[in-house]
Amino acid sequence: MGQAAAFFDLDRTLLAGASGPIVSEALREVGVMPANKIPGEGLLFGIFDLIGETRPSMMLAKQGVKLSAGWDAAAVNRAGALAAQRLVPQIQPFGLQLLEEHRSAGRLVVMATTSPASVCEPLGDLLGLDGVISTHYGDDDGVYNGTVDGHYVWGKGKRAAVEEWAEEHDVDLAESYAYSDSYYDQPMLSAVGHPVVVNPDPRMRVVATVKGWPVRYLDVPRGVPKVGGVEPQQAVLAMVQPELIPYARFEFTGVDHLPDDGGCIIAANHRSYFDIVAIGLVMQELGRPARFLAKKELFDAPVVGQLVRAMGAIEVDRGSGSSNPLDQAVEALEGGEVVVILPEGTIPRGEEFFNPKLVGRTGVARLARESGADVYPLGLWGTENVWPRNSKVPLMWNVLDAPTVEVAVGGPVELKRSSRSDNADTKRVMTAITGLLPAEARKRRKPTEAELARTFPS
Repeated sequence: MGQAAAFFDLDRTLLAGASGPIVSEALREVGVMPANKIPGEGLLFGIFDLIGETRPSMMLAKQGVKLSAGWDAAAVNRAGALAAQRLVPQIQPFGLQLLEEHRSAGRLVVMATTSPASVCEPLGDLLGLDGVISTHYGDDDGVYNGTVDGHYVWGKGKRAAVEEWAEEHDVDLAESYAYSDSYYDQPMLSAVGHPVVVNPDPRMRVVATVKGWPVRYLDVPRGVPKVGGVEPQQAVLAMVQPELIPYARFEFTGVDHLPDDGGCIIAANHRSYFDIVAIGLVMQELGRPARFLAKKELFDAPVVGQLVRAMGAIEVDRGSGSSNPLDQAVEALEGGEVVVILPEGTIPRGEEFFNPKLVGRTGVARLARESGADVYPLGLWGTENVWPRNSKVPLMWNVLDAPTVEVAVGGPVELKRSSRSDNADTKRVMTAITGLLPAEARKRRKPTEAELARTFPS
């Protein structure tokens, strides 16, 4: 039995869109293509980015091979090397993770794309791939002759090229994986034992549903869905504005401490079910989605569980001892995402709710240590007045006298980041959160019976 491999399409799979604009720019720089763009070129690439491959566009691309007649092969190779360097940063973040995941599992990692070999082979070298299956343009003595040398790597031609490569390299296709967005890559996907649809075009989405093929998006963490190319959380955040929540007033400070891009951890105290809404408004202002670590009970709840999953939350089953939630959070952070964690784990009850000393679990320290991401403290105050724990719903009738919710964000917490310092680092994070709360939060007092009652579920 041969070894396994993972075959990846390039455009709209490893890349979010088309490689064409970057390749064309490089060809113009080396003088192969005319300086002026072809009329309608930008429109064609835009349509491709939006809906993927169409038969007319691919037939046009195939005819374009003839237009390469007379091109200097050495110049094209220089353009390919230039384009490859520019394409590497465009590889989707979770695409890079997926490549490494297959490498770690001992599989060969291979690109299979219609794009010309002059571009794909330098790109494959830069990505450290084990192979590149792409369209080779024919040439005579270093000058392109307008023909295809071998398979035109598209549709059935791509499957044939993959099968030939697999036979040459003793690859067992039944144990292999293939990734593509395109309806026309069904032959390649059908050739392997583990087909995966990535960022599907409209027809491929139907095919994936009918055949039961898994669907992934490589610009978001594993398991995060998209509807019409839009992540549900982004759609919700776009509609949620403080003005649309008349039963609460909001005061935000320090949001500018949070980075505009790159992975980071937000650690917040926990006072109410309404905390998630307040943090969501912070993310809306920042313009970034967040991955919340949420307890298993939320995922198991009817309706709410489906919503939590759609929002890209990470399930935490505290009784299982599984490291899976931490691994998923690290993966999200390495992909440049924001991860939100509430170190207290659950809303404190009774006298503990009024304890000025916040006590957190060490998950936040372990996550920071394993990911290397910065931890930004976020202090919440007043959310319990909008949605006390003894109420099944927010107090939405408090419109005339709406309580104020204070949300404060601090700069990154300085941590030791060693296994021996997990407890101390957790205390540093909780101390930083406490420092963002109003003065009354740091004073010990005896709560009334009514206040205590509000801290328990009804």
